[in-house]
Amino acid sequence: MWTESTRNRVIVIVLTFAATVKLSHSLYRYKLRRSKARSGTMSLTPPSENDAESLRRSRILSSKLYFDVPSSKVPLIYSSSYDIAFLGIEKLHPFDSAKWGRICRFLSMDDVLNKNCIVEPKQASKEDLLVVHTEAYLKSLKSSSDVAMIIEVPPVALFPNCLVQQKVLGPFRNQVGGTILAAKLAKERGWAINVGGGFHHCCGGKGGGFCAYADISLCIHFAFVRLNISRVMIIDLDAHQGNGHETDFANDSRVYILDIYNPGIYPFDYEARRYIDQKVEVASDTTTAEYLRKLDEALEVAADNFEPELIVYNAGTDILDGDPLGRLKISPDGITHRDEKVFKFARERNIPIVMLTSGGYMKSSARVIADSITNLSNKSLIDTGRNRTST
Repeated sequence: MWTESTRNRVIVIVLTFAATVKLSHSLYRYKLRRSKARSGTMSLTPPSENDAESLRRSRILSSKLYFDVPSSKVPLIYSSSYDIAFLGIEKLHPFDSAKWGRICRFLSMDDVLNKNCIVEPKQASKEDLLVVHTEAYLKSLKSSSDVAMIIEVPPVALFPNCLVQQKVLGPFRNQVGGTILAAKLAKERGWAINVGGGFHHCCGGKGGGFCAYADISLCIHFAFVRLNISRVMIIDLDAHQGNGHETDFANDSRVYILDIYNPGIYPFDYEARRYIDQKVEVASDTTTAEYLRKLDEALEVAADNFEPELIVYNAGTDILDGDPLGRLKISPDGITHRDEKVFKFARERNIPIVMLTSGGYMKSSARVIADSITNLSNKSLIDTGRNRTST
């Protein structure tokens, strides 16, 4: 006969056993659900790094942005489709969106360049842009309000996106094609100038500061694959920090970044500053003499630190005295000397150089850039083929 205490112990054992069985079944069902969830999302798993790199390489090799250019052409790239004209709304941004065409007209008027010798690029396609950009970012550009924020012109948000694509993003994509092609021409001729481009605030997943596409990053990735180049130096002398390419090439030892910028103005990207190999900060009101001295010192350090096979020179003119956004005090002659120093740095070392015109928020920028290109030609640092005729 069971005693009361024995009966209680048996009840506890039975209840414990039942609870254990129930818990085991619960754990089994939980693991089963997780297993199914994993198998169900297998196809949504991001591709491995090797797969992503293979896809990038495939896109680059199938691109039509690299094409043969006749020797009768000068490696100066421009298309009338660069210029932005959008019912006058483009004037709401301080950037001169007709600057690129005005530069070429000045060069033609001054008999520095035969307009028939200019190289016209092809427009970058979605597949080209996906070499660097994410699908999600490119999809965001189908929202006019998102584009309005990137180019800093609020009324653009009110227009149908098809119009925004045609009048705003289309010109940008043409300039991207020009920057990418410039690396090929620079490798073949020693130098190339894309009269547009230099959208250094845009990275693969984000635009801003009037920069919708990461043309510098795209140019470099194309060069890695198509030109068999493995070491690139970015010399960014726009007044603003080049946070776009800095983000894209964070901790990438193949790319060396020299950035001379005003830290007191946009974009205040402290995270991206960590990825600058050689950071030179110039405060507001820095004068020509001080700026050029710092540039000389910086180029000497860069030469000791890195041996590039290609230089991408972001030659913004927003360092000009009076520029409302750059806040520096560099004279027009200072711009000319700056560009000459960078080209001498490259040419003396036989390093191909790509020049991009980037930022500049005064009407005088176009004239200053044209005068600087004329000086490069006069100093035989580039050959604009003054007596050359197109075929």
